[in-house]
Amino acid sequence: MDKLKKIIVERGEIKEGNILKVDSFLNHQLDVEFLYEMGEEIYKLFKDRNITKILTIEVSGIAIAAMAALHFKVPVVFAKKSESLNLDKDIYKGKVVSYTKSKEYNIMISKKYLNENDKLLIIDDFLAEGNAMKALIELSEQAGASVEGISIAIEKGFQNGGNYLRSMGYNLKCLTTIEEMKDGKITFK
Repeated sequence: MDKLKKIIVERGEIKEGNILKVDSFLNHQLDVEFLYEMGEEIYKLFKDRNITKILTIEVSGIAIAAMAALHFKVPVVFAKKSESLNLDKDIYKGKVVSYTKSKEYNIMISKKYLNENDKLLIIDDFLAEGNAMKALIELSEQAGASVEGISIAIEKGFQNGGNYLRSMGYNLKCLTTIEEMKDGKITFK
């Protein structure tokens, strides 16, 4: 998606440790008109997959997932990262190691929101090592749901997540892939 590349170059910031900060439009402050366009692009990529639900993880994936869901006309289910008193006791549970936060945490989804009849599209903002995707796939498998596709806004192609998911046979489509971040410059694939 050329517009996403342009916005990354104009508004993104490269931080130490190959961290790309895009919080001015994607995961802190939301450019909802652009997110709507991203949702439309994701719909074009997966419209023939008979998606029944979109699955994501809190927090940064929710906005993109919601915009895509408007086009698919399906609900969004998101995995929670923390337990609360109002979370159902009957849950699917997995573990994620966060690349940007350098910590491990549990993710949970109530069993009443995923089942074996669901055809899922998994959406998130970034793909680095693929840990969040692996955990969401694990929750999907626990529910017996089928993963019809995975869509990521920004893939870090120089890390292993995308290659792993493709080697496992998943239908992975990224709106843009970064090949390299070096000396303050971004090279796109």
